[in-house]
Amino acid sequence: MTIAGNQGGPCVELERSLPSKVAAISPFVDRLMRLLRKCGCAAEGETDVEIALREALANAIIHGNHENPGKRVHVRCRCEPSEISIAVKDEGQGFDINKIADPTAPENSGSVHGRGIYLMKVLMDEVHFEESGVAVHMRKSTGKVGVNDLKKNSPE
Repeated sequence: MTIAGNQGGPCVELERSLPSKVAAISPFVDRLMRLLRKCGCAAEGETDVEIALREALANAIIHGNHENPGKRVHVRCRCEPSEISIAVKDEGQGFDINKIADPTAPENSGSVHGRGIYLMKVLMDEVHFEESGVAVHMRKSTGKVGVNDLKKNSPE
């Protein structure tokens, strides 16, 4: 983990590798959320990031790595005063995002697939998949304005 001060305020960067075990999700997410709150990156009641991260990790472990103990899930988190960005990457084969059915469509009401991706997209400001679906990148604005944001948005 790196905590670096810059003109826009504190910045936290974290990279971790988790085993492909569902039991690893909660301890990791709980620790990360405590760190983000302590560093002022996430409000005490901020649950959107937490839920989206839990869904991304579950998808990577269950669907990506198939809970294979020989595979890992890699997480990169960067927190700045104005936003939190998270990348989750598994070591699986990937998937075609276009083949994931819309879980809100009436014909899919009984399906349990696609709900995690749907939640991530609803809860985060930006979600996109790369590397044939093995990596998901998520971003959420914190609603705070850093010094660098003020400079970017002020007239010259």
